[in-house]
Amino acid sequence: MRKAKVIKSRRSDYPDPLIIKQSQKLRIEKKESEWPGWTWCIDDDGKAGWVPSSYLKITGKTAEAINGYDAAELTVKPGDELKLIDEEAGWYWCRDLHGNQGWVPAECISVID
Repeated sequence: MRKAKVIKSRRSDYPDPLIIKQSQKLRIEKKESEWPGWTWCIDDDGKAGWVPSSYLKITGKTAEAINGYDAAELTVKPGDELKLIDEEAGWYWCRDLHGNQGWVPAECISVID
């Protein structure tokens, strides 16, 4: 598993993240984003969040989840050490030294192989 050091602080914007299951149906909305490859989705309970577009089968204004997904983001600061689990559209799914997991933008870390 690859490792990384945090080089730029990032605070999670979503304390109650969207979590979806494979085959779950979602509504999608057009939202401007600085992150290409992500789609704004809303579940049946009204909870919303960004989902990698590659995880979705989009038809008009609805989508079906191809994979399960957790939109949790980690709050990180320079010097934090992370284990990199997955990479998607400019973000890494990481685990910190305390076992917390979540997404961190690639621009905030330096990969150590």
